[in-house]
Amino acid sequence: MRQKGTLSVIPPVNGKLSIDEIGDEHIGTSYDTPLRPDAFEKDDELKIELIEKHFTEIMQILGLDLTDDSLKGTPHRVAKMFVKEIFSGLNPDNKPKIKLFENKYKYNEMLVEKDITFYSNCEHHFVPIIGRAHVAYISNGHVIGLSKINRIVQYYAKRPQVQERLTVQIAQELKEVLNTEDIAVVIDAKHLCVSSRGVNDTNSSTVTAQYMGKFQLEACKNEFLKYLGNLNG
Repeated sequence: MRQKGTLSVIPPVNGKLSIDEIGDEHIGTSYDTPLRPDAFEKDDELKIELIEKHFTEIMQILGLDLTDDSLKGTPHRVAKMFVKEIFSGLNPDNKPKIKLFENKYKYNEMLVEKDITFYSNCEHHFVPIIGRAHVAYISNGHVIGLSKINRIVQYYAKRPQVQERLTVQIAQELKEVLNTEDIAVVIDAKHLCVSSRGVNDTNSSTVTAQYMGKFQLEACKNEFLKYLGNLNG
């Protein structure tokens, strides 16, 4: 049974879950990204330096020859990519600056932004999640620039994620920014932790949804889904 504030769906044994249970059963533990209180005490440059050092050690443990021209720059490239790109959404300084505009057109129907491509990473194996987000809202007197919706999706995607959490985080952010309960988010994504390891299923995808306000009404929800058409198309 899902409880408020958690995404856990597997009952723990003796109060704890094993690493294999967490990793293979696609479990999340919180609507918030799990971060330590000191997460931002180190600046980006120090994080890159430390990650480069540790990734060098990982490559050496794997038996790779870091004197090879193709590999010697890899630890730094990976460290910079982690901090500046694929996990940049962990840093609140990178959160999109949102400006609202008055709804002068008096457009009071749903606005749908669909097929927002994103790349995230599974927090259980640190391999990619590749998907599309479909977002809708009904104005409460203000509107948001279309590109800002994409930026919100990208910000929350660029961190170690669980798809359910990503869906909720996008919806909650739009709710707060737009000051409206009338929000819908649907995500359709492929998880490389499923297709490149484990069961090696390359055809399946995962769909998650969050409906708020008027989108909880069947008529409104069905209208939104009609605009999306075939999610796998």
